[in-house]
Amino acid sequence: MDARSGQPVRILVADDHETVRKGICAILSSSLTLEQVGEASDGLEAIAKAKELEPDLIVLDITMPKLGGFEAAREIRKLYPGMPILFLSMHNGKHLIETAKSIPVQGYVMKNQVGKALVDAAEELLKGNTYFSGFD
Repeated sequence: MDARSGQPVRILVADDHETVRKGICAILSSSLTLEQVGEASDGLEAIAKAKELEPDLIVLDITMPKLGGFEAAREIRKLYPGMPILFLSMHNGKHLIETAKSIPVQGYVMKNQVGKALVDAAEELLKGNTYFSGFD
């Protein structure tokens, strides 16, 4: 499911800023073979798109309108216990990582490290591993 295996990957990206969503999709498509990329602008839409697309990986921002990333991840986790979820956030702090792990999600990357760290995180999650980076 990663670039090395050549298997296509379905990814859902949820962030309230369209430019950020497009950038994440562009970064991931540079290293992964993407079959389909779904986009959501808030937590409620992320849940609906997860149901519709059943992606291989979900990338969620923490701070979104209507329903935040933590709440959306909890709902998605109830529907799809094994679906890999990666938080991508500008927010930094050990308490956020602890909250993410308690949901549980498989990864967390800071937006200021989005380049290679995002691709590395996606590849690790697609292999069934975890990836937590960019926090105090």
